[in-house]
Amino acid sequence: MFVWLFLIQHRNNILYLVESFQTVIIVGETGCGKTTQIPQYLLEAGWAAEGKVIGVTQPRRVAAISVANRVAEERGALLGHEVGYTIRFDDCSDPHATRIKFLTDGMLVREMMADPLLKKYSVLMLDEAHERTLYTDIAIGLLKKIQKKRRDLRLIVASATLDAKKFHDFFNLNESGDPNKDTCGILTVEGRTFPVDVFYTVSPVPDYVKATVETVMKIHETEDDGDVLAFLTGQEEVEKVASLLQDQARSLSRYGMKKHLRILPMYSGLPYAEQMKVFERVPSSVRKVVVATNIAETSITINGIVFVIDCAFVKLRAYNPSTAIESLVVTPISKASASQRAGRAGRNRPGKCFRLYTEEDFEKLPASTVPEMQRTNLAPVILQLKALGIDNVLRFSFLSPPPAQTMVQALELLYALGGLDHYGRLTDPTGVRMAEFPLSPMFAKMLLESGNFGCSKEIVTIAAMMQIQNIFVVPTNQKKAAAREHRKFAVAEGDHLTMLNVYEAFIKHQKSSQWCQEHFLNYKGLLRAVTVREQLRRLMNKFKVPRTSSEGDPDVILKCIVSGFFANAARIHHSGSYRTLRDDRELHIHPNSVLFGEKPPKWVVFNEVVQTSKYYMRDVTAVESSWLVELAPHFYKQAKHGSLASKRSRVL
Repeated sequence: MFVWLFLIQHRNNILYLVESFQTVIIVGETGCGKTTQIPQYLLEAGWAAEGKVIGVTQPRRVAAISVANRVAEERGALLGHEVGYTIRFDDCSDPHATRIKFLTDGMLVREMMADPLLKKYSVLMLDEAHERTLYTDIAIGLLKKIQKKRRDLRLIVASATLDAKKFHDFFNLNESGDPNKDTCGILTVEGRTFPVDVFYTVSPVPDYVKATVETVMKIHETEDDGDVLAFLTGQEEVEKVASLLQDQARSLSRYGMKKHLRILPMYSGLPYAEQMKVFERVPSSVRKVVVATNIAETSITINGIVFVIDCAFVKLRAYNPSTAIESLVVTPISKASASQRAGRAGRNRPGKCFRLYTEEDFEKLPASTVPEMQRTNLAPVILQLKALGIDNVLRFSFLSPPPAQTMVQALELLYALGGLDHYGRLTDPTGVRMAEFPLSPMFAKMLLESGNFGCSKEIVTIAAMMQIQNIFVVPTNQKKAAAREHRKFAVAEGDHLTMLNVYEAFIKHQKSSQWCQEHFLNYKGLLRAVTVREQLRRLMNKFKVPRTSSEGDPDVILKCIVSGFFANAARIHHSGSYRTLRDDRELHIHPNSVLFGEKPPKWVVFNEVVQTSKYYMRDVTAVESSWLVELAPHFYKQAKHGSLASKRSRVL
């Protein structure tokens, strides 16, 4: 493989820099082999001697798993032994045998809770640091603190873009002004890429989903061999394009087109075995078309891609501090993302990138994406920082400091949930326990309260089910049949209890895959819910939350949900839509909710908001307004101007 040979020239440079500097920034294009090769160089150079571990963080779970698989394969080792991975709810590593461990950046931060100085690691490599995900940034800040206490800990920050200077200035502990005393070095590894021709549209595209399908078909009919990678914003679009292409591919094979199309979707909620299909080789008579979200932008490298189609949009988390709503928003990509996407076409030979936008619009794109830290709800992060002993979160060393209002809001929410006291300190036991759950503070609070409400068995099931995307499967050609089957599980109270019904029926039918198929349910997803539930159950036992069942009484379950999610409450408005209680923001029930199209309940709580054409509430449950006042009086009292205090009379 030319990729390895290519990096080998830098092997000694890399090892020399790691030896000489506490932190090394490596700039190398995605796919230059840095993720798979550098950990092996370090292992061979003795960095994992005496039981030490080389840790490599990835922003995404699929990348942690696929890279660990690849490295284990190259070393001829069994995955989970010398080479392993750890992601949320799935630990495939051996505490004694694993020498190279791939993990998500969120898991690294969790490990600090048990081992604040990360003593078992000799080197940590933060991969894909340019993605600037929330936990990458938190890990960066925490590692800077750890390095001051552990001069022997080496850090490699690997980035695909040229923001090396920012990382260098952040990690360089040299204050003397003498460059010879720098503690941080930079190495640039040239990527082995081929030229990519970029094509723009002449005029703006009205519907990029339709345009993507047309462009794939045009490539297939007119271009030479080579696989296609099309970028879209989310699972629904990916599935839609995949099924439209499937229909086109069928009609082509009927007309005897020699080359077949193999359409493969790729997004983070896809079951693992399906995700792995994109890496499989295809016979020369087949053209592979991968329809993906931005997961394929930098996290994974798919060989054989020659054509890229870029829709110019991405779905990002965005938190609005003035409304306290975090939503998933479809937004234009940055120039940096656009060039990453185009670069995927030039990995094996010269390629082509078809941008479904005009060159003029490209020039208007922002230079880079706003770091997640500056556009997300910070409650989970602040809770974890407090649990790690960082009391003054405002003075924490952030690579890109978040807006002050977002920090204040997170502190207010944690106080309302009982995780912080009025001095802003972590409460014991509630706050300490909330921080230990690998879930958001709202879910953690709901789980911890479930014993008091006498429904811990049901709540732990609901929490596990809410971590799985797309339990209901809707094949394009069987929409009516699927809807009919799904309706059998639906209950008037809403999505949470519906998911409880699905899980209990799955267990009752001995976890049968046949039964799942008949009822259009995601079998793999349900199996995952079983493992997630088991892990949450163990934590509940650890915290001595009594095992109780509501014995069929829905109200205690609903009240328990309110005890965690009272901040996400909305009431029906005479216009037919919903309004948030905090600031009268307009919301709608998501079309995938069982409450969609039914008689709308007067009061609801929800898990999250997704923004497409409107703001939609996902995972919605009907509640009584009296429960909100009863279970969260502090939240209604502690309101600032314009939030619940002034509307208290209306709540009653």
